[in-house]
Amino acid sequence: MRGLVGLLVVLGIAALLSLAVGSRPIGPDTVLRVLTGDDGSEAATIIRELRVPRTVVAIAAGTCLGLAGTLMQGYTRNPLADPGLLGLTAGAAFAVVLGIFLLGVTSPAGYAWFALLGAGLAGAAVFGIGTTRRGPDPVTLVLAGTAVTALLQAVTNTILVRDTLTLDDYRFWIVGSVAGRDLSVLAQVAPFMAVGVLLAALCVPGLNLLQLGDDAASSLGLNPTLHKALGLAAVMLLCGAATAACGPIVFLGLTVPHVARHLAGVDHRWLVPYSAVLGAIVLVLADVLGRVLVVPAELQVGIVMALVGGPAFILLVRRARMVRL
Repeated sequence: MRGLVGLLVVLGIAALLSLAVGSRPIGPDTVLRVLTGDDGSEAATIIRELRVPRTVVAIAAGTCLGLAGTLMQGYTRNPLADPGLLGLTAGAAFAVVLGIFLLGVTSPAGYAWFALLGAGLAGAAVFGIGTTRRGPDPVTLVLAGTAVTALLQAVTNTILVRDTLTLDDYRFWIVGSVAGRDLSVLAQVAPFMAVGVLLAALCVPGLNLLQLGDDAASSLGLNPTLHKALGLAAVMLLCGAATAACGPIVFLGLTVPHVARHLAGVDHRWLVPYSAVLGAIVLVLADVLGRVLVVPAELQVGIVMALVGGPAFILLVRRARMVRL
């Protein structure tokens, strides 16, 4: 519990950094004053209208991706599993491309609905293909996810190659960013995030039993098929909502569970909340780092996560004790 409280303190510090750091640095005293009351200054406008929304979106998306990654690795018992293995990212991208190509959607709020719908349909297709007579099978789900992802990516790339205008709009979404996202975008996907978090909390006790195997879990009174269905529904909602809000963010759902496992152990009653807070911390700090690397311009958080997450994950997987489940 002390570790979890410490992580919450770190998250608070990261949020304050996100409000203070940018093309125009703002002192901590000014940030605190603006948060307690709007004085009508330029700093208040920057913080309240630009930085607070992107910080809140980063916290929400990071929490969802951290949870989704931990659940995915737990249900598949695969330390290299990622929410993208279920085809959710490819489904979201495909739906966004269709929205741009067929309907001319150009706003982040419009992308959100198409991304959420595409992720849900792709996840449902993978779930349907990968479910055997004994219920959802981890290996079959991964294979089905790989096949669906390859198919959707092929169709998406075909559309993009044939239509450069669609490519121009799509390329700004696909890199993953919290910049320019206001709270209206988050409000549209917040109900799906809330349901996903609730399902994740309900799945935690049984997730420990599933690590013993389906037969052992059944003998202890758990219904593995129902439990896996609820858990995968939680992954679909969490990853789909986060992708809808800020685009695809790579490596976060893959790396954060390993760090959380190192800090909290393998008990999912602690591992899940640790992953949620760590996911929020990592995404907020990645966004802050993207603002200072190429001042006065910015790097999108998806690019920063790819640059930092790749080498970090290589270091993690070379420490074998951190990737064992």
